[in-house]
Amino acid sequence: MSRIRSHRHDERGDVPGWVMITVMSAGLVAIITAVAGPQLRSMLTQALSAVGG
Repeated sequence: MSRIRSHRHDERGDVPGWVMITVMSAGLVAIITAVAGPQLRSMLTQALSAVGG
């Protein structure tokens, strides 16, 4: 019975780590989008205009 309790405790202790990883990943995506967004938009526009006309 003590194994089950200690196993549950270990899983709960890891939740803040997963939350931190998720928040940091979202932050990185936001920063990359802010920095590279205009360039990516320009590349997409150029590619679409090359295909369309």
